[in-house]
Amino acid sequence: MLVMFLRRVAVVFPHSRRLLSSNSRHDVSSTIMELNKEMESVFGEPPSSYLANSVSDEHLAQEPQALPQKERESSIGLTHVGNTGEAQMVDVSFKGSTKRTAIASCKVILGKKVYDLVLANQIAKGDVLSVAKIAGISGAKHTSTLIPLCHNITLNHVCVDLTLNPEDWSVDIEGEASSTGKTGVEMEAMTAVSVAGLTVYDMCKAASKDILMTNVRLESKTGGKSGDWSRQD
Repeated sequence: MLVMFLRRVAVVFPHSRRLLSSNSRHDVSSTIMELNKEMESVFGEPPSSYLANSVSDEHLAQEPQALPQKERESSIGLTHVGNTGEAQMVDVSFKGSTKRTAIASCKVILGKKVYDLVLANQIAKGDVLSVAKIAGISGAKHTSTLIPLCHNITLNHVCVDLTLNPEDWSVDIEGEASSTGKTGVEMEAMTAVSVAGLTVYDMCKAASKDILMTNVRLESKTGGKSGDWSRQD
């Protein structure tokens, strides 16, 4: 009987080899059912449930189980990370265009000596606040070049304001960016204030190396799927 069974398997197996090596769950199940029928016809009874299921379970256990898209997004939570952990640019083609704005801020602590020089416009490189303002606007327009996974978007408006603060001898910087499109402008606003702050440091570094750039942060944003948001201090 064993010889008879092996002869019958030899007929079935050549057609089943491709199926057994396939990644298709349906094909593997069909092949196992066919072999079970051959065993029943030879031995007069079907194989035990343990034997019949063990091969299928072993094969399926080796298959990577992909999570549904919604569950995958909630478990990862990072849109710039792909299914296998690789960096990716987010596809926004399916999104609708909306009006989007973002406001960011930054502080550059100068110290009293440098503060007085900036206030009197006595820094050797020139007008610190004017140069930093232009640098911040330019920086916002180059965000996608500086930060590789940011989208190259069309900005409607960029505004950068720098204010001398005598309470802590600092420069308070605020930047606002706006656009009508499929992705937000938070990074453009934050890049604007960051580049403006770095420019203040560059303009003043000859007078002091103790200058501190700090508190780069998003203050608020509007538009997009996530809606409006503002910082609550």
